[in-house]
Amino acid sequence: MKPDLFEAPDYYNLDELLSEEHLLVRDAAREWVKRDVSPIIEEYAQKAQFPSKIVSGLANIGAFGPYIPEEYGGAGLDYISYGLIMQEIERGDSGVRSTASVQSSLVMFPIWKYGNEEQKNKYLPKLASGEYMGCFGLTEPDHGSNPGGMVTNFKDKGDHYLLNGAKMWISNSPIAQIAIVWAKNEEGRIHGLIVERGMEGFSTPETHNKWSLRASSTGELIFDNVKVPKENLLPNKSGLGAPLGCLDSARYGISWGAIGAAMDCYDTALRYSKERIQFGKPIGGFQLQQKKLAEMLTEITKAQLLAWRLGNLKNQGKATTAQISMAKRNNVEMAIKIAREARQILGGMGISGEYSIMRHMMNLESVITVSYTHLTLPTILLV
Repeated sequence: MKPDLFEAPDYYNLDELLSEEHLLVRDAAREWVKRDVSPIIEEYAQKAQFPSKIVSGLANIGAFGPYIPEEYGGAGLDYISYGLIMQEIERGDSGVRSTASVQSSLVMFPIWKYGNEEQKNKYLPKLASGEYMGCFGLTEPDHGSNPGGMVTNFKDKGDHYLLNGAKMWISNSPIAQIAIVWAKNEEGRIHGLIVERGMEGFSTPETHNKWSLRASSTGELIFDNVKVPKENLLPNKSGLGAPLGCLDSARYGISWGAIGAAMDCYDTALRYSKERIQFGKPIGGFQLQQKKLAEMLTEITKAQLLAWRLGNLKNQGKATTAQISMAKRNNVEMAIKIAREARQILGGMGISGEYSIMRHMMNLESVITVSYTHLTLPTILLV
Protein backbone atom coordinates (compact mmCIF):
# COMPACT_ATOMS: atom_id res chain seq x y z
CA MET A 1 0.00 0.00 0.00
CA LYS A 2 1.35 3.41 -0.96
CA PRO A 3 1.89 6.15 1.68
CA ASP A 4 -1.26 8.05 2.66
CA LEU A 5 -0.82 11.50 1.09
CA PHE A 6 -4.52 12.36 1.17
CA GLU A 7 -5.59 15.99 0.79
CA ALA A 8 -9.30 16.68 1.24
CA PRO A 9 -11.14 18.55 -1.53
CA ASP A 10 -13.05 21.63 -0.31
CA TYR A 11 -14.03 23.41 -3.51
CA TYR A 12 -16.80 25.50 -1.93
CA ASN A 13 -14.89 26.42 1.25
CA LEU A 14 -17.12 24.31 3.47
CA ASP A 15 -14.61 24.57 6.30
CA GLU A 16 -15.94 28.09 6.80
CA LEU A 17 -19.31 26.56 7.74
CA LEU A 18 -17.75 24.43 10.47
CA SER A 19 -17.05 25.48 14.05
CA GLU A 20 -13.61 25.33 15.63
CA GLU A 21 -14.70 22.22 17.51
CA HIS A 22 -15.84 20.56 14.27
CA LEU A 23 -12.46 21.21 12.68
CA LEU A 24 -10.54 19.91 15.69
CA VAL A 25 -12.62 16.74 15.83
CA ARG A 26 -12.29 16.13 12.09
CA ASP A 27 -8.57 16.79 11.99
CA ALA A 28 -7.92 14.48 14.93
CA ALA A 29 -9.82 11.69 13.17
CA ARG A 30 -8.01 12.41 9.89
CA GLU A 31 -4.58 12.21 11.46
CA TRP A 32 -5.48 8.99 13.30
CA VAL A 33 -6.64 7.36 10.06
CA LYS A 34 -3.42 8.37 8.32
CA ARG A 35 -1.27 7.09 11.19
CA ASP A 36 -3.07 3.97 12.39
CA VAL A 37 -5.47 2.77 9.67
CA SER A 38 -4.01 3.48 6.23
CA PRO A 39 -0.69 1.64 6.80
CA ILE A 40 -2.41 -1.63 7.82
CA ILE A 41 -5.88 -1.72 6.30
CA GLU A 42 -5.01 -3.30 2.95
CA GLU A 43 -3.25 -6.20 4.68
CA TYR A 44 -6.25 -6.86 6.92
CA ALA A 45 -8.68 -6.58 4.01
CA GLN A 46 -6.64 -9.08 2.04
CA LYS A 47 -6.66 -11.46 5.03
CA ALA A 48 -10.37 -10.76 5.70
CA GLN A 49 -9.63 -9.88 9.32
CA PHE A 50 -10.78 -7.05 11.56
CA PRO A 51 -7.78 -5.14 12.99
CA SER A 52 -8.82 -5.34 16.63
CA LYS A 53 -5.79 -3.30 17.68
CA ILE A 54 -7.50 -0.15 16.36
CA VAL A 55 -10.45 -0.36 18.80
CA SER A 56 -8.73 1.80 21.43
CA GLY A 57 -7.89 4.37 18.76
CA LEU A 58 -11.51 4.53 17.63
CA ALA A 59 -12.50 5.17 21.23
CA ASN A 60 -9.82 7.83 21.66
CA ILE A 61 -11.04 9.89 18.68
CA GLY A 62 -14.60 9.75 20.01
CA ALA A 63 -15.94 7.39 17.34
CA PHE A 64 -17.99 5.37 19.82
CA GLY A 65 -21.10 7.35 20.68
CA PRO A 66 -19.74 10.85 20.02
CA TYR A 67 -23.19 12.38 20.64
CA ILE A 68 -23.77 10.41 23.85
CA PRO A 69 -23.68 12.74 26.89
CA GLU A 70 -20.44 12.87 28.84
CA GLU A 71 -22.19 11.58 31.98
CA TYR A 72 -22.49 8.21 30.22
CA GLY A 73 -18.94 8.19 28.86
CA GLY A 74 -19.64 9.80 25.48
CA ALA A 75 -18.00 12.88 24.03
CA GLY A 76 -21.13 15.05 24.14
CA LEU A 77 -20.55 16.31 20.58
CA ASP A 78 -23.14 17.41 18.05
CA TYR A 79 -24.28 15.49 14.98
CA ILE A 80 -22.05 17.35 12.55
CA SER A 81 -19.04 16.22 14.58
CA TYR A 82 -20.41 12.68 14.46
CA GLY A 83 -20.74 12.93 10.68
CA LEU A 84 -17.23 14.29 10.24
CA ILE A 85 -15.76 11.43 12.29
CA MET A 86 -17.60 8.90 10.14
CA GLN A 87 -16.39 10.69 6.99
CA GLU A 88 -12.76 10.45 8.04
CA ILE A 89 -13.00 6.83 9.17
CA GLU A 90 -14.66 5.72 5.93
CA ARG A 91 -12.01 7.59 4.01
CA GLY A 92 -9.78 4.89 5.47
CA ASP A 93 -12.18 1.97 5.09
CA SER A 94 -15.95 1.37 5.10
CA GLY A 95 -15.53 -1.73 7.25
CA VAL A 96 -13.89 0.27 10.02
CA ARG A 97 -16.61 2.92 9.74
CA SER A 98 -19.22 0.16 9.92
CA THR A 99 -17.67 -1.08 13.16
CA ALA A 100 -17.98 2.40 14.66
CA SER A 101 -21.46 3.01 13.23
CA VAL A 102 -22.83 -0.18 14.74
CA GLN A 103 -21.29 0.60 18.11
CA SER A 104 -22.63 4.17 18.11
CA SER A 105 -25.95 4.11 16.28
CA LEU A 106 -27.18 0.56 16.75
CA VAL A 107 -25.90 -0.34 20.22
CA MET A 108 -25.25 2.82 22.26
CA PHE A 109 -28.11 4.80 20.69
CA PRO A 110 -30.92 2.36 21.69
CA ILE A 111 -29.52 1.96 25.21
CA TRP A 112 -29.36 5.75 25.53
CA LYS A 113 -32.80 6.42 24.04
CA TYR A 114 -34.77 3.33 25.07
CA GLY A 115 -32.95 2.11 28.17
CA ASN A 116 -33.32 2.95 31.85
CA GLU A 117 -30.70 4.63 34.03
CA GLU A 118 -29.32 1.33 35.31
CA GLN A 119 -28.76 0.09 31.76
CA LYS A 120 -27.20 3.37 30.63
CA ASN A 121 -24.76 3.44 33.55
CA LYS A 122 -23.90 -0.24 33.23
CA TYR A 123 -23.19 -0.41 29.51
CA LEU A 124 -22.60 2.99 27.91
CA PRO A 125 -19.25 3.90 29.57
CA LYS A 126 -17.77 0.51 28.66
CA LEU A 127 -19.02 0.81 25.08
CA ALA A 128 -17.67 4.36 24.76
CA SER A 129 -14.21 3.28 25.92
CA GLY A 130 -14.12 0.22 23.67
CA GLU A 131 -13.91 -2.13 26.65
CA TYR A 132 -17.16 -3.59 25.32
CA MET A 133 -18.02 -4.02 21.65
CA GLY A 134 -21.64 -4.45 20.67
CA CYS A 135 -23.79 -5.61 17.76
CA PHE A 136 -27.38 -5.19 16.58
CA GLY A 137 -29.61 -8.13 15.76
CA LEU A 138 -32.49 -7.30 13.41
CA THR A 139 -31.95 -9.02 10.04
CA GLU A 140 -32.93 -12.71 9.90
CA PRO A 141 -32.22 -15.51 7.39
CA ASP A 142 -35.77 -15.32 5.98
CA HIS A 143 -36.56 -11.70 6.83
CA GLY A 144 -34.02 -9.23 5.49
CA SER A 145 -35.90 -6.37 3.88
CA ASN A 146 -39.02 -7.32 5.89
CA PRO A 147 -37.86 -6.93 9.49
CA GLY A 148 -41.44 -6.90 10.77
CA GLY A 149 -41.76 -10.53 9.69
CA MET A 150 -39.11 -11.65 12.19
CA VAL A 151 -39.60 -14.98 13.93
CA THR A 152 -37.06 -14.52 16.72
CA ASN A 153 -39.14 -14.51 19.90
CA PHE A 154 -39.04 -14.54 23.68
CA LYS A 155 -41.42 -15.92 26.28
CA ASP A 156 -42.01 -14.79 29.83
CA LYS A 157 -40.86 -17.51 32.22
CA GLY A 158 -41.52 -15.67 35.45
CA ASP A 159 -38.05 -14.61 36.60
CA HIS A 160 -36.53 -14.42 33.10
CA TYR A 161 -37.28 -14.37 29.37
CA LEU A 162 -36.55 -17.39 27.14
CA LEU A 163 -35.16 -16.24 23.77
CA ASN A 164 -35.08 -18.33 20.59
CA GLY A 165 -34.23 -17.51 16.98
CA ALA A 166 -31.41 -16.41 14.70
CA LYS A 167 -30.05 -13.25 13.09
CA MET A 168 -27.64 -12.98 10.17
CA TRP A 169 -25.38 -10.43 8.47
CA ILE A 170 -24.57 -8.95 11.87
CA SER A 171 -21.57 -6.60 11.94
CA ASN A 172 -19.34 -6.97 15.02
CA SER A 173 -21.12 -10.14 16.22
CA PRO A 174 -17.98 -12.34 16.51
CA ILE A 175 -16.20 -9.71 18.63
CA ALA A 176 -19.16 -8.37 20.61
CA GLN A 177 -19.63 -8.59 24.36
CA ILE A 178 -23.29 -7.58 24.06
CA ALA A 179 -25.99 -7.71 21.40
CA ILE A 180 -29.07 -5.52 21.07
CA VAL A 181 -31.56 -8.11 19.87
CA TRP A 182 -35.00 -7.35 18.46
CA ALA A 183 -37.55 -10.09 19.07
CA LYS A 184 -41.30 -10.57 19.39
CA ASN A 185 -43.02 -11.28 22.70
CA GLU A 186 -45.93 -13.68 23.04
CA GLU A 187 -48.34 -11.00 21.77
CA GLY A 188 -46.21 -10.38 18.67
CA ARG A 189 -44.90 -7.01 19.88
CA ILE A 190 -41.25 -6.23 19.01
CA HIS A 191 -38.94 -5.39 21.93
CA GLY A 192 -35.22 -4.88 22.38
CA LEU A 193 -33.23 -7.18 24.65
CA ILE A 194 -29.62 -6.84 25.79
CA VAL A 195 -28.02 -10.26 25.37
CA GLU A 196 -24.57 -10.76 26.87
CA ARG A 197 -21.80 -13.05 25.70
CA GLY A 198 -21.56 -16.06 27.97
CA MET A 199 -25.30 -16.55 28.33
CA GLU A 200 -25.97 -20.23 27.80
CA GLY A 201 -27.35 -21.02 24.33
CA PHE A 202 -26.03 -17.79 22.76
CA SER A 203 -23.44 -18.15 19.98
CA THR A 204 -21.98 -15.90 17.26
CA PRO A 205 -20.58 -17.91 14.32
CA GLU A 206 -18.48 -15.83 11.94
CA THR A 207 -19.42 -15.23 8.29
CA HIS A 208 -16.63 -16.04 5.83
CA ASN A 209 -15.96 -15.63 2.09
CA LYS A 210 -17.05 -11.99 1.87
CA TRP A 211 -15.94 -9.90 -1.10
CA SER A 212 -16.93 -6.68 0.67
CA LEU A 213 -16.26 -5.10 4.09
CA ARG A 214 -13.47 -7.63 4.45
CA ALA A 215 -11.72 -5.67 7.20
CA SER A 216 -14.79 -5.82 9.44
CA SER A 217 -16.12 -8.67 11.54
CA THR A 218 -19.45 -10.14 10.40
CA GLY A 219 -21.41 -13.09 11.73
CA GLU A 220 -24.67 -14.53 12.95
CA LEU A 221 -26.50 -14.52 16.27
CA ILE A 222 -27.96 -17.86 17.39
CA PHE A 223 -30.35 -18.08 20.36
CA ASP A 224 -31.16 -21.57 21.63
CA ASN A 225 -33.31 -21.24 24.75
CA VAL A 226 -31.25 -18.30 26.04
CA LYS A 227 -32.30 -17.16 29.50
CA VAL A 228 -32.29 -13.35 29.45
CA PRO A 229 -32.73 -11.49 32.79
CA LYS A 230 -35.84 -9.33 32.83
CA GLU A 231 -33.75 -6.27 33.66
CA ASN A 232 -32.15 -6.62 30.20
CA LEU A 233 -35.35 -5.60 28.38
CA LEU A 234 -35.18 -2.05 26.96
CA PRO A 235 -38.26 -0.54 28.62
CA ASN A 236 -38.86 2.82 26.96
CA LYS A 237 -39.84 1.94 23.39
CA SER A 238 -41.29 -1.07 21.59
CA GLY A 239 -42.67 -1.90 18.15
CA LEU A 240 -40.88 -1.84 14.80
CA GLY A 241 -40.32 1.90 15.18
CA ALA A 242 -37.71 1.23 17.87
CA PRO A 243 -35.14 -0.55 15.68
CA LEU A 244 -36.00 1.67 12.71
CA GLY A 245 -35.14 4.71 14.84
CA CYS A 246 -31.68 3.21 15.32
CA LEU A 247 -31.36 2.72 11.57
CA ASP A 248 -32.06 6.44 11.06
CA SER A 249 -29.02 7.20 13.18
CA ALA A 250 -26.94 4.66 11.23
CA ARG A 251 -28.04 6.01 7.84
CA TYR A 252 -27.12 9.51 8.96
CA GLY A 253 -23.57 8.41 9.73
CA ILE A 254 -23.31 6.56 6.42
CA SER A 255 -24.42 9.66 4.49
CA TRP A 256 -21.25 11.36 5.76
CA GLY A 257 -19.05 8.28 5.63
CA ALA A 258 -19.64 7.70 1.93
CA ILE A 259 -18.22 11.17 1.23
CA GLY A 260 -14.96 10.04 2.81
CA ALA A 261 -14.70 7.03 0.51
CA ALA A 262 -15.46 9.24 -2.51
CA MET A 263 -12.89 11.84 -1.49
CA ASP A 264 -10.22 9.17 -1.14
CA CYS A 265 -10.98 7.77 -4.61
CA TYR A 266 -10.97 11.25 -6.14
CA ASP A 267 -7.71 12.22 -4.44
CA THR A 268 -6.06 8.98 -5.54
CA ALA A 269 -7.20 9.43 -9.14
CA LEU A 270 -6.17 13.09 -9.22
CA ARG A 271 -2.72 12.30 -7.87
CA TYR A 272 -2.26 9.40 -10.30
CA SER A 273 -3.39 11.51 -13.28
CA LYS A 274 -0.60 13.98 -12.54
CA GLU A 275 2.08 11.28 -12.25
CA ARG A 276 1.18 8.75 -14.95
CA ILE A 277 2.84 9.62 -18.26
CA GLN A 278 1.34 8.41 -21.53
CA PHE A 279 1.98 9.75 -25.04
CA GLY A 280 4.61 12.06 -23.61
CA LYS A 281 2.51 13.85 -20.98
CA PRO A 282 0.57 13.21 -17.74
CA ILE A 283 -2.78 11.58 -18.43
CA GLY A 284 -4.36 14.43 -16.45
CA GLY A 285 -3.55 16.63 -19.41
CA PHE A 286 -6.12 14.84 -21.56
CA GLN A 287 -9.59 16.32 -21.65
CA LEU A 288 -11.39 13.02 -21.01
CA GLN A 289 -9.60 12.55 -17.66
CA GLN A 290 -10.16 16.20 -16.75
CA LYS A 291 -13.88 15.77 -17.40
CA LYS A 292 -14.04 12.72 -15.13
CA LEU A 293 -12.17 14.49 -12.34
CA ALA A 294 -14.30 17.64 -12.65
CA GLU A 295 -17.49 15.58 -12.40
CA MET A 296 -16.16 13.74 -9.34
CA LEU A 297 -15.33 16.99 -7.58
CA THR A 298 -18.75 18.42 -8.43
CA GLU A 299 -20.61 15.43 -7.02
CA ILE A 300 -18.48 15.38 -3.86
CA THR A 301 -19.17 19.08 -3.29
CA LYS A 302 -22.93 18.58 -3.70
CA ALA A 303 -22.84 15.66 -1.25
CA GLN A 304 -20.87 17.73 1.27
CA LEU A 305 -23.48 20.47 1.17
CA LEU A 306 -26.31 17.93 1.50
CA ALA A 307 -24.67 16.31 4.53
CA TRP A 308 -23.93 19.64 6.17
CA ARG A 309 -27.55 20.76 5.82
CA LEU A 310 -28.77 17.41 7.14
CA GLY A 311 -26.41 17.75 10.10
CA ASN A 312 -27.93 21.09 11.00
CA LEU A 313 -31.43 19.63 10.76
CA LYS A 314 -30.33 16.74 12.97
CA ASN A 315 -28.89 19.14 15.54
CA GLN A 316 -32.22 20.97 15.60
CA GLY A 317 -34.18 17.73 15.98
CA LYS A 318 -35.89 18.35 12.63
CA ALA A 319 -34.33 15.70 10.37
CA THR A 320 -36.93 13.24 9.09
CA THR A 321 -36.46 9.60 8.15
CA ALA A 322 -37.05 10.51 4.50
CA GLN A 323 -34.42 13.28 4.56
CA ILE A 324 -31.86 11.00 6.18
CA SER A 325 -32.62 8.20 3.72
CA MET A 326 -32.34 10.57 0.76
CA ALA A 327 -28.90 11.76 1.86
CA LYS A 328 -27.67 8.23 2.47
CA ARG A 329 -29.02 6.94 -0.85
CA ASN A 330 -27.63 9.89 -2.84
CA ASN A 331 -24.21 10.01 -1.22
CA VAL A 332 -23.50 6.29 -1.40
CA GLU A 333 -24.56 6.16 -5.05
CA MET A 334 -22.33 9.17 -5.67
CA ALA A 335 -19.40 7.44 -3.96
CA ILE A 336 -19.63 4.16 -5.85
CA LYS A 337 -19.87 5.96 -9.19
CA ILE A 338 -16.75 7.93 -8.31
CA ALA A 339 -14.96 4.74 -7.24
CA ARG A 340 -15.75 3.17 -10.62
CA GLU A 341 -14.60 6.23 -12.57
CA ALA A 342 -11.46 6.53 -10.46
CA ARG A 343 -10.66 2.87 -11.10
CA GLN A 344 -10.83 3.55 -14.84
CA ILE A 345 -8.45 6.50 -14.58
CA LEU A 346 -5.90 4.19 -12.95
CA GLY A 347 -6.42 1.55 -15.62
CA GLY A 348 -5.06 -1.85 -14.62
CA MET A 349 -3.45 -0.38 -11.50
CA GLY A 350 -6.94 0.44 -10.26
CA ILE A 351 -7.48 -3.16 -9.17
CA SER A 352 -4.16 -3.39 -7.36
CA GLY A 353 -3.87 -3.42 -3.58
CA GLU A 354 -1.29 -0.66 -3.94
CA TYR A 355 -4.27 1.67 -4.19
CA SER A 356 -7.47 1.88 -2.15
CA ILE A 357 -9.96 2.30 -5.00
CA MET A 358 -11.00 -1.31 -5.63
CA ARG A 359 -11.38 -1.93 -1.90
CA HIS A 360 -13.63 1.13 -1.61
CA MET A 361 -15.65 -0.01 -4.61
CA MET A 362 -16.28 -3.48 -3.15
CA ASN A 363 -17.10 -2.02 0.26
CA LEU A 364 -19.60 0.44 -1.18
CA GLU A 365 -21.52 -2.40 -2.81
CA SER A 366 -22.47 -3.42 0.73
CA VAL A 367 -22.95 0.13 2.00
CA ILE A 368 -25.58 0.70 -0.71
CA THR A 369 -27.60 -2.20 0.69
CA VAL A 370 -27.36 -1.74 4.45
CA SER A 371 -30.04 -0.06 6.55
CA TYR A 372 -32.89 -0.77 4.13
CA THR A 373 -32.51 2.65 2.46
CA HIS A 374 -33.68 1.83 -1.06
CA LEU A 375 -36.82 0.29 0.42
CA THR A 376 -37.50 2.94 3.04
CA LEU A 377 -37.20 6.11 0.97
CA PRO A 378 -39.60 5.20 -1.86
CA THR A 379 -42.12 3.90 0.67
CA ILE A 380 -42.02 7.13 2.67
CA LEU A 381 -42.22 9.37 -0.39
CA LEU A 382 -45.20 7.52 -1.81
CA VAL A 383 -47.25 7.45 1.39
